[in-house]
Amino acid sequence: MLFTFSMRAPEFPLSEWLNTDQPLNISGLKGHVVVLDFWTYCCINCIHIQPDLKYIEETFKEDPVVVIGVHSAKFVNEKDTDNIRSAVARYQITHPVVIDNDHKIWDTYAVRAWPTFVVIDAEGKIRAHFSGEGHRQDLEQMVTQLLKEGRKNHVLTKSPIKIPAPPNDFERTLAFPGKIAFSDDFEDLFISDSNHNRILHCHMSAPNKAELLQIIGTGEAGWKDGSLSDAQFRQPQGLAFYNRKLLVCDTENHLLRQIDLEKGTVETLAGTGQQAAWGATGGPARTSPLSSPWDIVTADHEIIIAMAGSHQIWRYLPEEERVEVLAGSGAENLVDGSFAKAQLAQPSGLTVSDGIVYVADSEVSAIRKLRLHDQTVSTIVGHGLFTFGLTDGALEDGLLQHPLGVAVTEHYLFVADTYNHAIRQIDLQEGDISTIIKRQRKTVCMIGDKDCGQLPLNEPNDVKVNGQYLYIADTNNHLIRVYDRVEQELSDLEITGW
Repeated sequence: MLFTFSMRAPEFPLSEWLNTDQPLNISGLKGHVVVLDFWTYCCINCIHIQPDLKYIEETFKEDPVVVIGVHSAKFVNEKDTDNIRSAVARYQITHPVVIDNDHKIWDTYAVRAWPTFVVIDAEGKIRAHFSGEGHRQDLEQMVTQLLKEGRKNHVLTKSPIKIPAPPNDFERTLAFPGKIAFSDDFEDLFISDSNHNRILHCHMSAPNKAELLQIIGTGEAGWKDGSLSDAQFRQPQGLAFYNRKLLVCDTENHLLRQIDLEKGTVETLAGTGQQAAWGATGGPARTSPLSSPWDIVTADHEIIIAMAGSHQIWRYLPEEERVEVLAGSGAENLVDGSFAKAQLAQPSGLTVSDGIVYVADSEVSAIRKLRLHDQTVSTIVGHGLFTFGLTDGALEDGLLQHPLGVAVTEHYLFVADTYNHAIRQIDLQEGDISTIIKRQRKTVCMIGDKDCGQLPLNEPNDVKVNGQYLYIADTNNHLIRVYDRVEQELSDLEITGW
């Protein structure tokens, strides 16, 4: 909703800043049109509007226009400066970001939802205040209007502030790897090397060693079908091996892609390249838009997709070449019931066994269960949008914090409990949850202390099971990790053949 009015913009309190060499303030920005973006990095809607902000920055790069991100955290983990800095790099945000952990700026600007935009004119007055997605045109029109007014009233600065671009320091083998998958025989491993916009195809030579066979994608962000070397992706996430082909959630392109390893080709199965509007229900696959597909599994002859952007589970029917909503009304919450009435919240991880789809439902810090035969949704662990933590024990008491990955065996669910930097284990028979890998918080380490001798997990996004081993996409460490459940040892996956 868009509100326009005129009131003096409150000054920023003393805060920590990223992407700028000095703190900014309202008085110092006089003469500029300022766009404030209130966001938090867990929020899929906040991710969706980043292209709009980049558009505003590019469109008005010759004008005195400044975009500022105000990071007002939801989760405890999102208050850590290093985690925010990592998210800023992951989403390639180049404008200044002020850290608003105590919601002081949020409160003084009367913000109530993520994302919210506040537009300030060149005289330091708030002129617009609106929330949600889909406001690129509103932003452009408002900034254009305020620049016109500023020129007419001779209040635009003649010396626009210069904010240097942040350095790109992510020259790593992997860059924020999001999801992983194995071939049916578990001999090949596939990695969505998300911020490199590519898929890695590796052959397992030992439990903690793999040889790189091929890189799929040019590495340049884009949408292009064709040969494995010429194809382009945009921050791909979920992977699934199906019918001797690899399915890919091409997340920021809002597409479902297919890699035919035998033919050496990449093709688009579903999506238009545009984000689906709220309330979309699907249709013919190639003409129906999707919304941030984040993970994918197969069940019988159906391909099931975690549609994070619409808070739903969709499915792709290969024989009919159609996509449609499977579960979730589209409202964001934790509500159980029939597929049609149930509510989910940014589902981001999937696994399936015996007709049951298990969902890492990130924004409600929950694990949900979809029973395909009677089309019902229930909650295994989790309590709602603002109830989270790290608590083991009975499932009714258990707490997670923004989980993004889940894997199933006969008796257990393994959860990438992302914002707890942990791997959790749910015993489906005993009905309890325990922590098998967590970040140690010691301040003093002794020589030979095992807990201090290994790199802790940093926002793991995915977990897969291969025999006695768990394979973990350790996203913010830019690594794939291997956990031996028998020896209880965590190691790095060594990838050779580059």
